[in-house]
Amino acid sequence: MDKSTNVVDDNLRETESSVKVKNKLPNLTKVQMFMMTFGYFGTQVAFSMQTGSMGRIFQTIGADPNNLGFFFILPPLAGMIMQPLVGYFSDKTWIPKLGRRMPYLIGGSVVSFIVMLMLPNAGSFGFGYGSAAALWFGAVTVLFMDLASNVSQQPFKMIIPDMANEKQSNSLWSMQNVWGSLGGLVAFVFPFILTAAGVANTAPRGEVPLSVKISFYASAIILALSAIFTIANVKEYTPEEMAKYHEISKEEQNEKASILNVLKSAPKEFWLLGIVEFFVWFAIPYMWTYSTGALAENIWHVTDPSTAGYQEAGNWFGIVQAVYSVVAIVVGLFFARLTKKTRRPAYTVSLILGGIGFLMVAFGTTKLTSIIAFALFGIAWIALITIPFTILTNSLDGKHDGIILGLFNCFICIPQIVASSVSFLILPAIGGSMANMFIVAAIAFFIGGCAIWLVRDDI
Repeated sequence: MDKSTNVVDDNLRETESSVKVKNKLPNLTKVQMFMMTFGYFGTQVAFSMQTGSMGRIFQTIGADPNNLGFFFILPPLAGMIMQPLVGYFSDKTWIPKLGRRMPYLIGGSVVSFIVMLMLPNAGSFGFGYGSAAALWFGAVTVLFMDLASNVSQQPFKMIIPDMANEKQSNSLWSMQNVWGSLGGLVAFVFPFILTAAGVANTAPRGEVPLSVKISFYASAIILALSAIFTIANVKEYTPEEMAKYHEISKEEQNEKASILNVLKSAPKEFWLLGIVEFFVWFAIPYMWTYSTGALAENIWHVTDPSTAGYQEAGNWFGIVQAVYSVVAIVVGLFFARLTKKTRRPAYTVSLILGGIGFLMVAFGTTKLTSIIAFALFGIAWIALITIPFTILTNSLDGKHDGIILGLFNCFICIPQIVASSVSFLILPAIGGSMANMFIVAAIAFFIGGCAIWLVRDDI
């Protein structure tokens, strides 16, 4: 028998072992699935409020648009550090009254709550418009916000491979992201609703409007309530149950493997999905950073953040983000029914549609065009936050699931750092037009959509 046959046999045994482990986990009830996923709503209200408002806040307090990429390097850098650490330590944590992952949800939510109250006041402490003090205050606040956000989000991701079998993992990821998209929807429409109700949407130069501040305060409260709900209702498997359901011994469960050894033993899908994630998450920061400026430039024909037109564009960005959240929610319900045969085709089509949406942002000059563009992005969004995690989860064996998911986040964070770093060069090269950044994002989406075919999805 030749070496290639041995390799094939080894791969088959690996696959059979993984399927056996996943199928050993009991079916969860619909109530359990709801309890495990609903709390993600609150974390995404807070996260979406932050990401949807960062560009607007920093330009309002005087950041140079050419330097906006700097502020978006900090969050993914924080994610690269925190998520693997949360995974590593929570894999070995067990507190009888709280569980394995929930203690980290508590810590992350407390810090996020405090920072959500501080971030929109970056321009209200008398530092001065465009001053280094104001910008550094904002940058450090965002850094702490993202550190805490990563800590509070990761437990929701980790309890799925902990508790879900192969048949239910796809549904759980879809449900979680439907709740997350609903949280994004709430966050995005807050400033618009408050403005419609008569709350001030403009402020003195260098200060964030009251509509944005109140939106942050409300998001902080929702985050706290969602965390309390999850901690009170999710009952994680005990170490004995984890050992039984994942068919691993207590010694294997408590094994103190180094991160390097975990990486060496990571499934092939982990690495190949990393290639896919690079191109997709290279594009996403440009959407977060430059949407308000692109919409203001193409539809309102203004570039000055202090003008009413620019602030209207900021509110409109919230509306089109709400559009993509609604689309993501609806499409996510259908994605819960995806199978091994349909996941990769659905991913490719979704990313191509998202890329077309980005091109429409780059060249569109009407509100209607922007609505269609972000609706297309909504299809891509639910695909990119659901399908790769489903494929990865089904390839795990239960031994180091937390840290592998945490390390997988590096494949999301690294391209964001690269994208933010090279934005200093790209933006001037394309004439300083924020709208043109969406052409770059579209190309990255097209490549990412095709790259999913490098990954097997037959387990």
